[in-house]
Amino acid sequence: MELLSDPNTWISLLTLTVLEIVLGIDNIVFISILAGKLPADQQKKARQTGIALALITRILLLFSISWVISLIAPLFTVFGQEISGRDIILLLGGLFLLGKATFEIHERLEGEESHGRTAKAVSFGAVIAQILVLDVVFSLDSVITAVGMVDHIEIMIAAVIIAVGVMLLSAGAVSDFVNKHPTVKILALSFLLLIGMSLVAESFDQHIPKGYIYFAMAFSVFVEVINLRVKKAKSTPPPVELRPGYHIDE
Repeated sequence: MELLSDPNTWISLLTLTVLEIVLGIDNIVFISILAGKLPADQQKKARQTGIALALITRILLLFSISWVISLIAPLFTVFGQEISGRDIILLLGGLFLLGKATFEIHERLEGEESHGRTAKAVSFGAVIAQILVLDVVFSLDSVITAVGMVDHIEIMIAAVIIAVGVMLLSAGAVSDFVNKHPTVKILALSFLLLIGMSLVAESFDQHIPKGYIYFAMAFSVFVEVINLRVKKAKSTPPPVELRPGYHIDE
């Protein structure tokens, strides 16, 4: 009760929740793009499962705070650069994002057919596995942020639950919007390239302020919104139709 009656508790909860929601935007975009590969009747389930896994991952990491903090401790040194467990996870996650986003852009624009290959069916399990990999990376960043801002684990868990709840409510709208507009999907994949590069830089202790990244993303979205409104006013058909990249068995 003392914790609930303390104004600092509510200020910390509000601040941390906002930050967790901002950090979760990347996760929603990635989940939406991956879930979009599945048949329409499975996409909502995939999004909900992916977000639920994100919540579970974050809470488990919060209860393993001592382990999370130990990830920051140097494990070894390479060419004078101290490498920690967090650096390794960020590096692998960043490289995965760079490779995955590049592959997705290629598939959407070129398609398997352009290389004489038959498109492969995508399974629900494969999509969830890919979502889980990125959940771990994004959750680590989220939990380290929480640990650095708040002392009480109760506040951390409450902020994470609220943020994931917002993600769950907005995932459908984000997914529909991204899938409806081909240019937005490519722009979202480009954001993943930007995030992946920032993770790789972060793993080598080259910190890129999040404000710069989010400003670039917000400005790009602003320009794209203007483009969409202009296109809607002209009532012209979209000049590009993205390839699905995978064969979907209805």
